[in-house]
Amino acid sequence: MLRRSVFRLAAVVLASAFVAPVFAQQIIKLSTTTSTDNSGLLPYLLPAFEAKTNSKVHVIAVGTGKALELAKNGDVDVTLVHARSLEDKFMAEGHGVNRRDVMYNDFIIVGPTSDPAGIKGSHDVLAAMKKIADAKAKFISRGDNSGTDVMEKSYWKDINVKPEGSNYVSAGLGMGEVLTMAGELQGYTLTDRATYGAYRAKTGLAIMVEGDKKMFNPYGIIAVNPAKYKDINYKGAMQLVDWITSPEGQKKIGEYRVNGEQVFFPSAK
Repeated sequence: MLRRSVFRLAAVVLASAFVAPVFAQQIIKLSTTTSTDNSGLLPYLLPAFEAKTNSKVHVIAVGTGKALELAKNGDVDVTLVHARSLEDKFMAEGHGVNRRDVMYNDFIIVGPTSDPAGIKGSHDVLAAMKKIADAKAKFISRGDNSGTDVMEKSYWKDINVKPEGSNYVSAGLGMGEVLTMAGELQGYTLTDRATYGAYRAKTGLAIMVEGDKKMFNPYGIIAVNPAKYKDINYKGAMQLVDWITSPEGQKKIGEYRVNGEQVFFPSAK
């Protein structure tokens, strides 16, 4: 009896020596815009990537300016943002490598159904912004150096208007929070279409302006430069860059819907 027990124990020990090692799950730190998170896109996309690569993506969703700052400081491995002028500057300064186009959607102006500035149905964003300013209508700005904020500021600059006063609220918040605030205060705001779709029912805001070429909103992904930060998970960053721009990743982006509507359009070359 004792001999059989010894043989069984030896067999278990021997078998365990041939079991394939369990590899630890790698962590990939991603800074990105609130629109990719608030819209539900990343919670939809990332599980497929994580399962395929035995990874866990830690998402930090902030404005584009802050997302790039985190990448610049080496606090993340990869960044997914939407402000091409800021992205180009980031690349020119040597903070990132391998920037790739990922997808696009568009900006829209939304506001209360009462439409105090009379802009509903317009396809001219600059004319609409001028009407909002002239009517002294309430406007809620991101005010956070996000891609949306950068675009909004460019519109005010193009029409020679410096927004100020109690009707212009610089919130310093993410897109979902700004949409909620605009609904509560019955004000206008500039938003990406995807986040608006996710928050439309909660806010009661309606689309006022859409379809202007100036409202095109492209997204890019950039790996942080491993030559600057030795602790960067460059391998994991490039796995995410490669996957999200692959036919599989691009297909999933194109299939994502908010209330039945396609809100992101794949654009990887």
